[in-house]
Amino acid sequence: MTTTPEDLRTDQTPLAPGAPRSGTTFLGLPTAPRGVGHLRGDRSFPDAARDALRDGQLRANLGHATTTIRGKRARVVAELPDWAQLRAAGSALKTATMARLDEHLEELERQVTARGGTVHWARDAAEANRIVTELVQATGSDEVVKVKSMATQEIGLNEALEAAGITAHETDLAELIVQLGDDKPSHILVPAIHKNRAEIREIFLRTMPQFQGEGADRDLPDEPRRLAMAARAHLRERFLRARVAISGANFAVAETGTLAVVESEGNGRMCLTLPETLITVMGIEKLVPTWRDLEVFLQLLPRSSTGERMNPYTSTWAGVTPGDGPQDFHLVLLDNGRTAVLADEVGRQALHCIRCSACLNVCPVYERTGGHSYGSVYPGPIGAILSPQLTGVEDNASLPYASSLCGACYDVCPVAIDIPSVLVHLRAEHVEAQEKPTAESVAFRALATAMSHPRLWRLAQRAASLGRLLSRGKPTMPNALPFPASAWTRSRDLPTPPAETFTSQWAREHGGRK
Repeated sequence: MTTTPEDLRTDQTPLAPGAPRSGTTFLGLPTAPRGVGHLRGDRSFPDAARDALRDGQLRANLGHATTTIRGKRARVVAELPDWAQLRAAGSALKTATMARLDEHLEELERQVTARGGTVHWARDAAEANRIVTELVQATGSDEVVKVKSMATQEIGLNEALEAAGITAHETDLAELIVQLGDDKPSHILVPAIHKNRAEIREIFLRTMPQFQGEGADRDLPDEPRRLAMAARAHLRERFLRARVAISGANFAVAETGTLAVVESEGNGRMCLTLPETLITVMGIEKLVPTWRDLEVFLQLLPRSSTGERMNPYTSTWAGVTPGDGPQDFHLVLLDNGRTAVLADEVGRQALHCIRCSACLNVCPVYERTGGHSYGSVYPGPIGAILSPQLTGVEDNASLPYASSLCGACYDVCPVAIDIPSVLVHLRAEHVEAQEKPTAESVAFRALATAMSHPRLWRLAQRAASLGRLLSRGKPTMPNALPFPASAWTRSRDLPTPPAETFTSQWAREHGGRK
C-alpha cells in the first residue's frame, strides 16, 4: 500500500505521532519502520556523546570547520538589507505549502507524467527501497551513480541495493570520502566534516584503485586541489559507464513538474545528464507551488549553508526530452513518517527545513559531540526534532534532550523554524508517554506538592539551607553527593542555597507587607 494525496487531506483528523492503538484499530499515522534506514542509532545520545567528547581530534576538526562556515554565513547574510523579509517570506511559503500539500502533490504528479516521467508513491523506507531496486533491475544494470541525497540515506538505499547485487557509487566528494572510509555522514551539508585533510589522504591511498598495485604512483599530498583531482579521476570512469543515476531533490515545482538540485562540484549535473535512466527519490515536503516561490529559497539556501551568494551549480529538469539526457525518468515520492509529522500542529514546522545545516554550525552541543552521536542521518538541532517525529518519539527519546535550548538554532534558521519550542513539545510528549514513573518525575511531583503547600515549602527551604554546610562556602554543591542527588551533580552545577530566601528577605525589608 502506498501513501497517496488522499492520506494528506486536511479534512481528516489524524492523531499526533505515537498515538495509541485502540483494540485492533490503529488510530495514529505510520512512522518510519524499524530495521530499515538510518533514523535510529544503536545507542542513546548521552552514551554516544560521552565517547565523542573524549576524541580531541574530532572536536578540533568540528570546531575549525563550523567556525569557518559561521563566519562566511554571517558576512554574506549581512550583505542583504532585506534578509529578515526573505526569511519571513520563506517561512510563510512553507506554512502555506504544507496546508495544501495534497493538492500540490497531485499537481506535481500530473505535470511530471505529462512530461514523460513516472511517479511512484512510497509509504515508507521499505517500499521506497523495493521500488528503486526493481527499477534498477529492470534496466539490467548492476551499478548506479548517485548525487547527494538525504532521502536515500534516510531509507538506507545503498544497503538495499547492495543486498540485490547492485553497487552504488556516491559522487559528492564528501559522500565519497565517507563511503570509501566505511564511515557514516556527520553533517547534513559536509558529511565528512569530522575528517581532516591527512585523514582523507589516507582513505584515498588505501581505497582508490589508481593507488593500488605494483608501480602505482602513491605521491598524493594532502593539498585540497590534489585530493580533488584524485577524486575526479576516480569518479570520471564511473560517470561515463553508468547507465542509471539516482538523485535527490532540493525542491520540486508543482506547477511545472520541475525538480531542482543545487550543489557545488558539478557531480550532480554529470549524474543528471549522462545516464540513460534517472531515478529521483524525494521527501513529499520538498514541494514549492510555483517558480516564483523557488526564487526565495534559492536566495536563502546558499547563504545559510555554504556562506555563498549563489550555488555554483543549480540543475533543473522536468520529465524527459527525446535525444537529450536520460530517456527514462522516475520520481519516487517518499512519506516514511512525514504525514505523521504533518499531523502534529507544533512539530510540523520541522518539515519546513531546507537542509541548509545553519542550525548545526551554531549549535554548541553539535560542535562538541559531532553528528554520529545523534544516531540519525539528520544530526544537530533539526535532527533532534525531525528524527523523533519520523520514528515516533519513543524510538529516539534522548534526542529532544540533546540541546541546551540556547535558541541559536532558531536565530539562524532561514525559514524561522522554532526548534527550541518543538524540542520542549517533544520532551513533554515523551514524559506523558512514560508508563512507569522515573526518578526525575517523582522528584518533580514531590516538588510540586511542596510548592502547593506554604508550610511544606518553608520546611523544604529550611532543609535545603543545610546544603550550605556541604558546599563549604563554594558557589556550587560538590559533584560527589550521594544518590540520587549525584545523578544531577555529575553533569550539572547545583547552586548552593542562598543564605536567605526571597520570601524571608521580602518580609524583612517590607515588614510583611505584600
